[in-house]
Amino acid sequence: MSTSTPSHRPTKKPLARLALADGTVLHGSAFGATGKGLIARAEVVFNTAVCGYQESLTDPSYTGQILVQTFPLIGNTGTNDEDVESHKVQVSGLVIRELARLHSNYRANSDLSSYLAKYNVLGIEGVDTRALTKKLRTTGSIQGVLTDVPISVQSDAQLVEMAKSNPSMAGQNLVPLVGCSSAAAWSEDLGDWTPTGVPSSDQKKFRVLALDCGAKRNILRNLTERGCDVSLVPHDITADEIKRRYKAGEIDGLFISNGPGDPAAVDKTIATLRSVVNDSQFTVPTFGICLGHQLLALAIGAATYKLKFGHRGINQPILNTLSGEVEITSQNHGFAVDRASLEKAGAEPTHIHLNDQTLAGFRMKNKPVFSVQYHPEASPGPHDSSYLFDEFVSSMAAAKR
Repeated sequence: MSTSTPSHRPTKKPLARLALADGTVLHGSAFGATGKGLIARAEVVFNTAVCGYQESLTDPSYTGQILVQTFPLIGNTGTNDEDVESHKVQVSGLVIRELARLHSNYRANSDLSSYLAKYNVLGIEGVDTRALTKKLRTTGSIQGVLTDVPISVQSDAQLVEMAKSNPSMAGQNLVPLVGCSSAAAWSEDLGDWTPTGVPSSDQKKFRVLALDCGAKRNILRNLTERGCDVSLVPHDITADEIKRRYKAGEIDGLFISNGPGDPAAVDKTIATLRSVVNDSQFTVPTFGICLGHQLLALAIGAATYKLKFGHRGINQPILNTLSGEVEITSQNHGFAVDRASLEKAGAEPTHIHLNDQTLAGFRMKNKPVFSVQYHPEASPGPHDSSYLFDEFVSSMAAAKR
């Protein structure tokens, strides 16, 4: 009696190429939405997180970007329907060193390649992502093209020229691509994933109007967990409508979400926030995260600028200047608020990034308006900064007294 062992040799994968505007062309193997002739044209950025790749892939703030993961093995936990920050994969493409051949996670219902294919996103593996990251840190984030189109159809030189002609991220308003177009209620909380110490409440005590610029779902879950009745509205809601709702007692606080692109290009939202936060007749307790932080700063007269390569990872150290404590934070942004212009506008810096001393948070001195550049809702973590949601709740409670 003879037995045979099936071969587990990987089948040959199609060629994929990542071409950069500086002339660099990297070859690797395609995965995800292969064989469709996709050509992804976007800014190439890197993330240093060891875990949480599915949250990154579905984060609307990555719209218009090809994501490079520095951790060498990606896909080992597969994908599932719960660990998502939006309704689809938002990145334009994914660049990794090695795709896990098998995934192991009791919650997984798909592998990473199939997951990307479902949302028509191409990936490339076999790239030295740490060398690529070193290049991006040296030269800055750069425009690129990712494709599995054969060289006989599109040459390396042609791809480089395409990358050179990509529009810069500076000046792009990408918020309309990811924010909601009509009002919607949000009810999902953190459920079984509530971190220790988070004050949960089943009783909805505060009504929050959330400007959706590409909001991550875990932000909304954190607000709901703390007893907030969250209403999502389009980012271009008018200042008059916000004021009307607050004066009528329909809302207790205003939240401005994260999102993609150049904050200075989101003109309508900046004008709306300027009218709301500068109104001397009343004060709406207001909290902003990431893009929301930048928009609030622009609204009060500060300036923003593009960082060389941005901050993207889950181990970014932040100094809370009010408490003197250091928080390890999750971050994903390519723009920052100019500290000198913020102080000139009369606001107070509250958080500083310890790696490069950039501004990471501020508050208005005479109003319950504050914001941070990083992500206190971080999933899979860290949770050092989740207290900021409690401070927002406290500001709404104080305003109702």
